[in-house]
Amino acid sequence: MSPLIRLIVMVAVWGAWMVPFFVNRARGQGKAVKIDPRARLGIVIGSAGFFIANTHRPGVWGESIELWRGALGVVLGMFAILLVWTAVGNLGKQWRVDAGLNADHVLVQSGAYRVVRHPIYLSMILMLAMNIAMVGTLPGWPIALALGIAGTEIRVRVEDSLLSTRFGADFTEWQKRVPAYLPWVR
Repeated sequence: MSPLIRLIVMVAVWGAWMVPFFVNRARGQGKAVKIDPRARLGIVIGSAGFFIANTHRPGVWGESIELWRGALGVVLGMFAILLVWTAVGNLGKQWRVDAGLNADHVLVQSGAYRVVRHPIYLSMILMLAMNIAMVGTLPGWPIALALGIAGTEIRVRVEDSLLSTRFGADFTEWQKRVPAYLPWVR
């Protein structure tokens, strides 16, 4: 895959991935009654992973990649887009950057939330994997993936704590049935 095609594909996939956040934000957001700022550390660590995955010596962005890497990146990106579109749509006014709860917060268990409790985080891991497939180099990509997972783990634990406090036994039952963000991994 040529460098230009790769760049066009990456920009298109990232653009399609971000659309539901802007659409949802334009519809309005519920007022949070509780925010847990500890989740911001997860954002910082996860962002460092994306930074490392995309920061290389200048020649890397100008080199072609094998077709299988480009195809893998596209497939990962398409799954990420599907997940994020359905997840953000299911959350509606409850979606926010900060980990928080609205006064009228409900425990969403439909759509992608039947497969994983945090499908947006799974989609972010898939987007990181897409970037790694498209431009990842050693030793950067394993470090980037480790940081992405570490940041996700922090956010999942903070959000699970909020949901557990709010929904008690209902959340505990859902947590027993549905994995956090990796299907089939408990």
